[in-house]
Amino acid sequence: MSHAVSVRDIRPFFRRAAAATTRVLLIDYDGTIAPFRADRSQATPYSGVLPLLDRINQRCGTRLIVMTGGSAERIPSLLSLNPAPEIWGACGLERLYPDGRYVGAEITDKDLDALAKAESLLKQQRLTKYVEIGPGGIAVHWRGLEHFEEVDIRMKAHRILNPFAGNGLVIADFDGGMELRVASASAGDAIRSILQDTNADTPIAYLGDDMPDEDGFRVLNGRGLTALVNQKHRFTAAEFWLRPPDDLIDFLKTWIHKCRGAA
Repeated sequence: MSHAVSVRDIRPFFRRAAAATTRVLLIDYDGTIAPFRADRSQATPYSGVLPLLDRINQRCGTRLIVMTGGSAERIPSLLSLNPAPEIWGACGLERLYPDGRYVGAEITDKDLDALAKAESLLKQQRLTKYVEIGPGGIAVHWRGLEHFEEVDIRMKAHRILNPFAGNGLVIADFDGGMELRVASASAGDAIRSILQDTNADTPIAYLGDDMPDEDGFRVLNGRGLTALVNQKHRFTAAEFWLRPPDDLIDFLKTWIHKCRGAA
């Protein structure tokens, strides 16, 4: 992997993965395996990634889990993998099993009422087309806008949403927007749940790109491999940096090779 940067060597992890009978690959969707799009329905994976994920899913003894800050139900049609992978959506509030079973977290009436009020205030400021409503959260997107538009929307969004933080709700910034969501929604909490039903000696890796992934990196460090997938290196809790799409594709190919999934 030509651009991978770390103070550690990635090879020991792959030696463990090669020797194991089962493995877990946690991989974020938007920004990690799929470049960001203003229209999220058009956010399809980088060229060459889907065949590799398909092989990992079918032939590598790997529990493939795709994570997203948005709705879990939007991911299967974008991936078109058969069988479908396990999907955790809304920063861990949703779990969509490969067989189609859906489990969502319970949200208090108080938090739901606060989110509804925040949505109403955003609409009053004519920000509806920038708003995405999800299970347990409301996000405002400004990616791809002119600078003056971004500044205006960012200021309005912070002014409206910040007062709702606390008492069960938190503000979370992400690449190209911000979100008001229930405090129990986080990549770290999702990974804690996944680790509970994963054997302690099972090799596990998590690939993510954005600030919400940092909590997941911190939870998994010391237990598995963590990698920031981003065009630019930044301060991160992840142990490795992979520049997409080339380093990402190299990583997936190495996973297949070491796990004997290659033809």
